[in-house]
Amino acid sequence: MQGELDTVIDILTNCRFDQTGQIVFADMQKLVTIRNLVDSLTAAGAGHLDRLGLAQRRGHKPITLLIEMGLAPAVAARMQRIGTSAVVERTLKHAADGAISGEHVDAIVRGLNQIGLRAGEAPTAETWAEFEGDLLAQVLSGAKPAEVMARAHQLGDHHSSDTEGGRPANEDRNLNALDIGRTDDGRVSVSGSLDVVVGEKLATAIEKLSAPVPQPDGSKDPREAPRRRADALEMVLDMAAGAGDRSVTALPAALINLSVPADTPDKSALAFGGSITHNTLLETSCDGVVVMTIVDGEHVPLDMGRSKRLFTASQRRALFERDRCCIKCGAPASRTQAHHIAHWSDGGATDLANGCLLCASCHADVHHNGWDVYMGPDAHPWLIPPEVVDRRRRPIPAYNRRFADELPNAA
Repeated sequence: MQGELDTVIDILTNCRFDQTGQIVFADMQKLVTIRNLVDSLTAAGAGHLDRLGLAQRRGHKPITLLIEMGLAPAVAARMQRIGTSAVVERTLKHAADGAISGEHVDAIVRGLNQIGLRAGEAPTAETWAEFEGDLLAQVLSGAKPAEVMARAHQLGDHHSSDTEGGRPANEDRNLNALDIGRTDDGRVSVSGSLDVVVGEKLATAIEKLSAPVPQPDGSKDPREAPRRRADALEMVLDMAAGAGDRSVTALPAALINLSVPADTPDKSALAFGGSITHNTLLETSCDGVVVMTIVDGEHVPLDMGRSKRLFTASQRRALFERDRCCIKCGAPASRTQAHHIAHWSDGGATDLANGCLLCASCHADVHHNGWDVYMGPDAHPWLIPPEVVDRRRRPIPAYNRRFADELPNAA
């Protein structure tokens, strides 16, 4: 192949645009096809180098070798992902014809990886083929890479709900991470990965506080969007510091906007985070200000729900007085959220008899990991663990009453 590639390089090096109109347009289409072919061959080469173990023999990671060849880090990562993927056979055939770009191929690869993360059980070969065909059809119909990823998230959500132990990666609080470090010039760098609910709260707060502010003379805000978002983050931190230890009367969680299809409520979506499962829909509606919009199949609003603050300050004060802390793990009350024992979306009342305190982690356990809560005859909440914790699922009293000398029967 070496002599052929040398010829191609010579030809492209000497190409010039000296025509106008249709000829240039036709040449551009050919160049796009050539670019797609080059992406396909580069990814195939990256995969072949990986299988040969050349980078490892040199003491490098495969992606490092690609970067040393002159590829930008992001491009090197893309070629490595595509070249080593084992579940995109049909996609690679289209890429080998120059029909789709490397960015679109990578979106399919990353989308399938996301589906795999969300599945409790590994999909069968037939299921993988169905997922790939669905995403490939999106690409061939003109979808952008971001739209392909959004479709993959939706497929992953549906598949995870149908498999034992499945939970969407974007709703898995155990994957949350936040790193704060320093750069060489002494600045602070922040990076992280958040589940869709926490991300929704952050994106909502930042968007609201980072809107452009006209200058006193009426001129436009001189700050670029990244600077406005950084300023908004500082405002969020200042407000958090002013709130102290999240007193009883502190506001509940951030405003969350939900879009719910009238015919398919299982396809509910957050404004920023995209599709969510039914369990996460129930969790977000426990302790926040929720604006729910019912839409038809064309995403036209049919009904606008109103913002509803679920537990008032006096109700929170009563929950703090009764429960004292997270009823499951004992975390301080200042770090808890108010949980509806009978879901608010299912008609559960917003009152002391239907509420309890749960920290964010335990709240997720109740909604996603098989823990149940019920109100006992002693007018206190009790927990029922999943079978993986206790095969007999024996009731457990709330944490603040767990070590009391005498407790009434839980029945």
